[in-house]
Amino acid sequence: MTTTLNMVKTGKYAKDKNFGVRHVQCILCFFCLTLAYAWRVNLTIALVAMTDKPNTTDIGNNSFSDDFNSSLSDKSSEQLETLGLSTGIDYYSFTEQQRSYMLSSFFWGYIVTQVPGGYIAQRYGAKMLLLVGLASCAILTMLTPLSLRYGGWQTLCVVRILEGLTQGAVHPATHSLLSKWAPANERGMLGTICYSGAQFGTILMMATSGFLADSSIGWPAIFYIGGLCGFIWVAVWWFYSSSAPEDHRFITREELKFIEESRSDGKMQDSHKLAPTPWTAIFTSMPFLSLLVVHCTHMWGFWTLLTQIPSYMKNIYGMDINSSALNSSLPYAVMMLLSFFFVWLSKVLQRQKSLSLSFNRKLFNTIGHWIPMCSLIALGYVPKENSTLAVVLLTLTVGISAATYLGFQVNHIDLSPNYAGTLMGLTNAAANVMSALAPLAVGWMVHDQKNIEEWRVVFFVAAGFYFFGNLLFVIFGRTETQSWDSPVVDADSIEAGMPLAGNRQGSAAKETA
Repeated sequence: MTTTLNMVKTGKYAKDKNFGVRHVQCILCFFCLTLAYAWRVNLTIALVAMTDKPNTTDIGNNSFSDDFNSSLSDKSSEQLETLGLSTGIDYYSFTEQQRSYMLSSFFWGYIVTQVPGGYIAQRYGAKMLLLVGLASCAILTMLTPLSLRYGGWQTLCVVRILEGLTQGAVHPATHSLLSKWAPANERGMLGTICYSGAQFGTILMMATSGFLADSSIGWPAIFYIGGLCGFIWVAVWWFYSSSAPEDHRFITREELKFIEESRSDGKMQDSHKLAPTPWTAIFTSMPFLSLLVVHCTHMWGFWTLLTQIPSYMKNIYGMDINSSALNSSLPYAVMMLLSFFFVWLSKVLQRQKSLSLSFNRKLFNTIGHWIPMCSLIALGYVPKENSTLAVVLLTLTVGISAATYLGFQVNHIDLSPNYAGTLMGLTNAAANVMSALAPLAVGWMVHDQKNIEEWRVVFFVAAGFYFFGNLLFVIFGRTETQSWDSPVVDADSIEAGMPLAGNRQGSAAKETA
């Protein structure tokens, strides 16, 4: 008869458990990404509200007029008071160049902390890094209205750069945390739970910003309420999270054993005695280089869609998809829903023992790249009178890309659980450079925004990136832990690198349990 001890050793109890502490960690990361992306896009939406003068006939409801008053100056609150419309809310007028600086400044800081964030997370743990980063960003978010009032748009740019610096470690730290918490066969599911928070945050901001801007506080409420939510998350994160399962106060012995035995084939090194990062081996590894390329090509296509499609729809089909929260958030909502459908489909495929993890990763990556590739090309040939079909293809193109959550986006952990945070920092930094270059390239390709032929060039280029990136991943991508993940080091470090032990404190806790 199987004893209780043997069941613990084999992880039988934890394996049968549908919900455990590891899922709680990922739900907390879901809300971390929700806040991060809500704060990232809040300025895009708030700029509309802060440049609209209140309607004189509806000031009691603090609603916004439909016509933008282009003559409104930075001292518009004084002008409103002169008109008898004093609400205590400032309204501004910005040039297009000033708007572009304010909207892009976040990414100037965001790219800088990607690789350092991954290193810090793997060396000192993701818990404190995410806590300090989100707490700092919450403070900066709440200071945004004051920075604009007392320092103008230039000071707001500085605040946004600082916000980017605080958020740069979010993705690498999340990957570092997943490498410790996620069993190998659950990485796709748990990674999807974490990263789908990005879509939810965007949807949430689009859905609520109008109500917040129409409140008695006005558009500053978008930043005040958002920052307050950040402090609530920080409190919950501090109490319920940990960088590794060995450190968590509420985890059961059964679940801990299950995670330890199933999260990697290699050795999880002691974070305090982690071997030096094998940079040469990483940058000469074809599986990593193919991962780097596919991440970059994916972001080129994805950000081409998100930044340029509204202009395409307006100029070709005469449809302003940003005119309603429903149209704006529809692609994100479909992407979020499909991400969980793909998780279910992945689980179904996993039951087929003949299908390897490598096949699973490459299949979903292909779905997430080559189907959008086809729909992007088709979008360029939809007749001008059929705007509905264009919206369907747009939504499909964005939504289907959710399959990549089960493809390249968790492959960093497959290749190197010990250095997953650094790998994500490297690829995400390079990919965000591509995100910035894509809109600029569109400007070089499209001179007449009503010329469908020029837009087709944009779509073919993006489709080409999708095809090439995924092709490299299919050929060179791997899911086996790479040899450089556990480099040969001195005897003390090898001893510290017990199979998947988080640190000595966690090991001691386990022995006394």
